[in-house]
Amino acid sequence: MVENQLSLTPEKPNKASKILPIITVITALLALSATAILIKIAVREMSAAATFFNRLWIATIIFGLWSGINQARTQITDDEPVLRQQSYPIKDIAFLIAVGLVHVLGRLSWTWSLTQTGAANANALGSLNPLFTTLGGWLFFNQIFGRKFIIGLILAMIGAIAVGFEDLLRSNNNFTGDAVALISSIFYAANFLLIEQIRNKFSIITILMWRCVIATSLMLPVVLIFEKQVFPVSLSGWLVVFALGAICEALGHGLIVYSLKTFSSGFLSLLLLLNPVIVAILAWILFSENLSVFNFLGLGLILGGIYLAISTKESIKSTVNIPMQSPVESES
Repeated sequence: MVENQLSLTPEKPNKASKILPIITVITALLALSATAILIKIAVREMSAAATFFNRLWIATIIFGLWSGINQARTQITDDEPVLRQQSYPIKDIAFLIAVGLVHVLGRLSWTWSLTQTGAANANALGSLNPLFTTLGGWLFFNQIFGRKFIIGLILAMIGAIAVGFEDLLRSNNNFTGDAVALISSIFYAANFLLIEQIRNKFSIITILMWRCVIATSLMLPVVLIFEKQVFPVSLSGWLVVFALGAICEALGHGLIVYSLKTFSSGFLSLLLLLNPVIVAILAWILFSENLSVFNFLGLGLILGGIYLAISTKESIKSTVNIPMQSPVESES
């Protein structure tokens, strides 16, 4: 009886390990889908740079508290002395700093683009990062993607463009905003690829906390020099920036980083193409931005593209990362 019980116990963790990554990505997707709407509301009181700065320092505090709790829970373990003495190569530290830099450039450029173009348009152009993520992974990190994955990627990107197609046609003076939104997708791709490379070198909380610390440090002089109003002036404004920091930055992007131990950066960026569809629906509800046949066509193409990508398992799984065997990582 004892042997039978022992032989059956591994099955439950195996089933959970297959379901949990999917739930994690879905939760992250829902959290991130609120970003554009919250930014649209926040920029009514302050600039895009000030909005991004508040989002960063709030997330930094959250990650700092999370790190402190993890350290308190793991300081009595046997492996703790080894972890404290661990040193990292200069290359890994440089990658960690680069993550903070591209995080600032990507988020700030996309946040500013929302003040120059429609929410659906900014999301569609900003969501072209799967193209750059896949191309960068192939060129610089020798990642291999199957034929079905490439076809699915193309279909999904066409669908993302279709979501904001009418907004693009109607716009006369937002070409600058569109261009900046497109540039932000390059920074997003770089962020994905860099994090994927260091995901097995640092714990999740280390990557998230230092990314926000570096980004906040870079944004602080910008807002102090160029912005007259750094913080919200109303309770609703504070609630919005807190939601951006806690829900979008900490929860949404935090779960995306966590998912990189299971899924490839190319596949995760592909899944995030569902964001423009969700944002288009929310923009229709909150800002009366019209939904059209292009929106529904885009949804169909995105779902079809993701379905094709899922059929290529070698392109979905992360081939870079092996989860760290440490108490901090296991608690994350």
